[in-house]
Amino acid sequence: MARRAAERATLEDGKRRFIAGALGPTTKTSSMSTDVNSPGHRSITFDQLVEAYAEAINGLIDGGSDMLLFETITDTLNTKAGIFAAERIFAERGSRLPIMISGTITDLSGRTLSGQTPTAFWHSLRHANPVTFGLNCALGANAMRAHLAELSEVADTLICAYPNAGLPNEFGGYDESPEFMAEQIEGFARDGFVNIVGGCCGSTPDHIAAIATAVGKHKPREIPEVPTLMRLAGLEPFTLTKDIPFVNIGERTNVTGSARFRKLIKNGDLNAALDVARDQVANGAQIIDINMDEGLINSKQMMIDYLNLLAAEPDIARVPLMIDSSKWEVIEAGLKCVQGKALVNSISMKEGEAQFLEQARLVRAYGAAVVVMAFDEEGQADTLERKVRICSRAYKLLTEEVGLPPEDIIFDPNVFAIATGIEEHNGYGVAFIEATKQITENLPHVHISGGISNLSFSFRGNEPVREAMHAVFLYYAIQNGMDMGIVNAGQLAVYDTIDPELRDACEDVILNRRADGTDRLLELAERYRGTAGKDAAAKDLSWREGTVEERISYSLVNGITEYIDADTEEARQKADRPLHVIEGPLMAGMGVVGDLFGSGKMFLPQVVKSARVMKQAVALLLPYMEAEKTLTVTPPVVEVLARS
Repeated sequence: MARRAAERATLEDGKRRFIAGALGPTTKTSSMSTDVNSPGHRSITFDQLVEAYAEAINGLIDGGSDMLLFETITDTLNTKAGIFAAERIFAERGSRLPIMISGTITDLSGRTLSGQTPTAFWHSLRHANPVTFGLNCALGANAMRAHLAELSEVADTLICAYPNAGLPNEFGGYDESPEFMAEQIEGFARDGFVNIVGGCCGSTPDHIAAIATAVGKHKPREIPEVPTLMRLAGLEPFTLTKDIPFVNIGERTNVTGSARFRKLIKNGDLNAALDVARDQVANGAQIIDINMDEGLINSKQMMIDYLNLLAAEPDIARVPLMIDSSKWEVIEAGLKCVQGKALVNSISMKEGEAQFLEQARLVRAYGAAVVVMAFDEEGQADTLERKVRICSRAYKLLTEEVGLPPEDIIFDPNVFAIATGIEEHNGYGVAFIEATKQITENLPHVHISGGISNLSFSFRGNEPVREAMHAVFLYYAIQNGMDMGIVNAGQLAVYDTIDPELRDACEDVILNRRADGTDRLLELAERYRGTAGKDAAAKDLSWREGTVEERISYSLVNGITEYIDADTEEARQKADRPLHVIEGPLMAGMGVVGDLFGSGKMFLPQVVKSARVMKQAVALLLPYMEAEKTLTVTPPVVEVLARS
């Protein structure tokens, strides 16, 4: 019917009309439970949605649609299934239609019904290369404004908006007049937020005519040039900019890397297993790695069950997820549960190019980024030359044959154990660092990651030495281009606080500077065995002999809260005003933290601990500041308080 109407109108005035075949959100949700007593319950699966959308898409194409419009999106995962179906049908038919995507913000929280912010929503569906992206339906034009402003800045495509004519009244009607609605939407056009506008529920031909007249006075929005950066998402967006020197991928939700997590999973205690993920996010993990590869459990089903439960925990689900498995069926099952833009860990050319390309195309179809191991038909790359050669070959295949954006490629050049006593292993640390430099210099926009704990495998059980080795290794690897790593976010040493003798010994083995480096580190390591590395700074109380300013700075850098109240009180009594403590020693200490973070000697988990110390100190000072009615603080102090 729409096709015939469009053709008639074109015959009358010569103007081409386009028909958008609309695909709604369905009555089901694949990201949320419909059973309040079972947060992991799902009323529909990804595969069932793919089949349902495929039937609708085939009908719309047969009916003469010029493009496909996924609209009124409340659950991003549903739409990912629809896009997956569309791509399959395009391949089967040998032709493709443009795709339009339109979500809906259902309340004043500024999020979709499934919990995503507008930018996270964009990151999660950008792989569809939509010709338009935007919002429709919901609360009316005025409530849509802020979210369109956000999307117009991040989306490098046309922005489309068609709101309701307000909220329905008690009779199911809509009260916004054509003139009122047109005035609201004209504001979108005047401020450069939109390219295409219209009306959803409650709008009539009179509304559309008024809107067209109102926006006709203004130029369409100019599509912004968006920097080539990795953009991931959980419920919230994560963009890897140059301001983030290193991304901490939490490793504790990995049954092969955490004995505690493995025990919880094997015992079916998934609620406690969720707390492990929660702790990682609280400790500064920007992405969490999830691996269920254990011989005595059903890895595929456990991955599904755990991810479905995790989706109901906003404080965890806000960060992107890394789906980690040596089995492709487990990775694919995980991707079908994640509404955000996830990472896959990993694929490789171990079984040849054909399987590598097939898996890479599926990664792209699911809208994920991917870790690529330096592994080919001959085995894992252990030398500098093989690491670079394999990664260069994979890059060419992924970008030229699969069309995967280079910023969504993370190479893992293999972190191997050093200081093992085997001479051939002595160069593994240097090989990784030098390969990182060459790969990032010659393969534009890619990222480098690795399993950091592998490096110190020879010293398992000696946590202080392992933490020191990891910090030293990361310091040099980050300088040479490594920007991601799978680490224990709660156990990272600060480079500058490592015992200089231990730090030098670690550098000797990591950089392969001395033939006797391994023997020297093994001998030194015995002095640290049995001590708690993360508490070492607190147990060595020699720093308590310094000035109060030095003590406050030390507590901030090392994340020690035990003495901060007493030291802050001492500083307050010395100062003319409590505000001066913030502007003085506390700001100075945070300045040291900022310098260490910027130089790669400190990582986000430590900065999170520093912020907690800062917050505790400020909490002690606030009552005194309020008592003297000094509530106006200088901008630098406001900035520090906000960061804390």
